[in-house]
Amino acid sequence: MPPEQNTIMATYKKRGYKPNTKAEREEKLENESTTAEVFNTLDEGASSTEQFLSKYQKPIFGVIIAIAVVILAFLGYQKFVQEPYEEEAANEMNQAQQYFDSAIQASGSEQDSLFVRSLEGGNGKFGFEDITTNYSGTKAGELAKYYAGISHLNLGNYKEAIDYLDGFNVDDEILTPLAKGSIGDAFLQLDQPEEALGYFEQAANMRTNEFTTPKFLLKAAITAINLNDGDTAKEHLNRIKDEFPNSEEAGKIDVYLGQAEVL
Repeated sequence: MPPEQNTIMATYKKRGYKPNTKAEREEKLENESTTAEVFNTLDEGASSTEQFLSKYQKPIFGVIIAIAVVILAFLGYQKFVQEPYEEEAANEMNQAQQYFDSAIQASGSEQDSLFVRSLEGGNGKFGFEDITTNYSGTKAGELAKYYAGISHLNLGNYKEAIDYLDGFNVDDEILTPLAKGSIGDAFLQLDQPEEALGYFEQAANMRTNEFTTPKFLLKAAITAINLNDGDTAKEHLNRIKDEFPNSEEAGKIDVYLGQAEVL
């Protein structure tokens, strides 16, 4: 565009300027026509929206009301049903938990008796087994599966232990790998070392921490040695040595590395 025309356009755009030339008048008419088209389009869009809302007003409000009802029902359920249910389940757990904690500290026949009571209940309260059934879907109900599994494991009921621990579904840094590794312990007692090795490896890899990871790496290594799998054993033992040198398990690996080397 020539400089002169740029000057004309710049002048034309100033407020109050009236076009004098034919080109300026044509440009003005074109701009006014474009502006009119824009407003007409907006008017048509607004009119279409009004028509749509008028036609579908009842269904739209119906959907809005339905969504509001669902949200309010959910909040009401959480407040007046689920929360009291969770509290009741937690209160029911207290007695069974006390039996379990006492059993951990006891020994011999007294320990067995306390584990049985933690499973079956006492003093008018449910044990872990009934809690898993009657309070399914609660946090206490899930935790009861873990404690029931560990109680059965200590009582030598290995298949029952596996069933409860396998059903345990809580995302926890410590309990989740402990449950998985305890299934490995149960399979070892059932003389199924291949299955035990797999569960120990899963437990070691589920979380990375100074407690459960080296614990189950060492169990996996020892199980691998008993299966005459020296390479797998060395892999797990070297990981303890490299990643967890300050762990209790790190002080035990030299003897097992020596065993793995000769396989």
